[in-house]
Amino acid sequence: MNDKVLTPDICVIGAGSGGLTVAAAAAQFGVSVVLIERHKMGGDCLNYGCVPSKALLAAGKHAHAMRHGSIYGIGNAAPDVDFAAVMEHVHGVIGAIAPNDSVERFTALGVQVIQEEARFVDERTVQAGNHTIRARRFVIATGSSPMVPPIEGLDEVEYFTNETIFSRTTLPEHLIIAGGGPIGLEMAQAHRRLGAQVTVVEADKALGKDDPEMARLLIDRLKGEGIDIREQTKVARLEKLDEGQIRVYVSGRQGETAIDGSTLLVATGRRPNLQALDLEKAGVEHDRSGVKVNDKLRSTNSRIYAIGDAAGGLQFTHVANYHAGLVIRAILFRLPAREKRHILPWVTYTDPELAHIGLTEDQARNEGKLNKVLRWPFAENDRAQAERKTTGLIKIVTGKGGRIIGVTILGAGAGEMMNMWALAVAKGLKVSDITGYVAPYPTLSEVGKRAAVSYYADKTESPVVRGLIRFLRLFG
Repeated sequence: MNDKVLTPDICVIGAGSGGLTVAAAAAQFGVSVVLIERHKMGGDCLNYGCVPSKALLAAGKHAHAMRHGSIYGIGNAAPDVDFAAVMEHVHGVIGAIAPNDSVERFTALGVQVIQEEARFVDERTVQAGNHTIRARRFVIATGSSPMVPPIEGLDEVEYFTNETIFSRTTLPEHLIIAGGGPIGLEMAQAHRRLGAQVTVVEADKALGKDDPEMARLLIDRLKGEGIDIREQTKVARLEKLDEGQIRVYVSGRQGETAIDGSTLLVATGRRPNLQALDLEKAGVEHDRSGVKVNDKLRSTNSRIYAIGDAAGGLQFTHVANYHAGLVIRAILFRLPAREKRHILPWVTYTDPELAHIGLTEDQARNEGKLNKVLRWPFAENDRAQAERKTTGLIKIVTGKGGRIIGVTILGAGAGEMMNMWALAVAKGLKVSDITGYVAPYPTLSEVGKRAAVSYYADKTESPVVRGLIRFLRLFG
């Protein structure tokens, strides 16, 4: 069959969140777009990541609530967990969202969708099946895949990643998770609450990118639910046992020990999907972290941009969407659009949630930017007491003049609360801006305002001002 030559304004490679955002926005502005996807529309987030994991966490939360009703005066009940039905719920959620990311919807928007693998032929040409695409601009939005480390014996046992774990219809008897990052701990808590025994093995510190104090509080909470979390412990080798069982040999401070389990989940990080693109032919420099881009997300080939996981940096859906917006501004409107990584938040969706933006306390101190750290515990919040969700606190890191340069929240609803703080950091707000708004009562978000008011606690020795501050802390 002869090649079909297409000459769109924009060719997007990858139909995950970032690629879909670029394609939809460009098409709605009347720009010709070709979208290439070799696998599933919606990418990792819809099919294997954000959506199914949150659906599974929601099921686990309901099971956990049933076991702990007595704190509200309601009898505890042992949940009857039908894991196959739980997975039907998970895939039902995916199915409900999938039409928004479908080929049919994007074709209706005016996007030409090609379901083939893409590779660069030269600096301005991509081949996808029997289509040759010569676009004015290209956007690489190919996302990332689970990184599977070279572990002795791994090829002899059955193991899962986030791309395959949601295909199971039976609850693991004993789930062993290699990796103590957000994915590993979210899956650990979900499966534990649904009835599985769970062990997490982490070579370094669990949640190593988060504020150490807050991460430790969360880890202690997860251990309290019966999750065995072993830090500073490496998976040395694997052995297949009878009846599908697995023996995991780990090495740590106590030497080498063995853990027997039924199921292995590998959650040791992710790598960008660049291998099939032949980027060298396009003059695009890249490494194991991703495509090398400048702060405008442009690669070493000025025609080609990279966004999301493919561009390295933080690997989150909302980051890919943020990148998509920057690229649209640059390509369609020639507006200045530079990535600002300090305004990018992230959340670990355990219960309680752990949310963060900007600098941690240690980072601000090491960079010489730390002025004061403000704190307020959930235990001193009336709504948290009413709902018996008192685990956690907020930490606000302030710089010169009381400017908010970082926020970490551990607690119920931390991800939702982070929206306001993401705006505060993005707009360069100060503590005084937070003390100046009225928070509805009773809400969990009041912890932030109470922490902000404490900024002024040692500003004066005046008894009158100290009394006013005390009043505001109690009633403001």
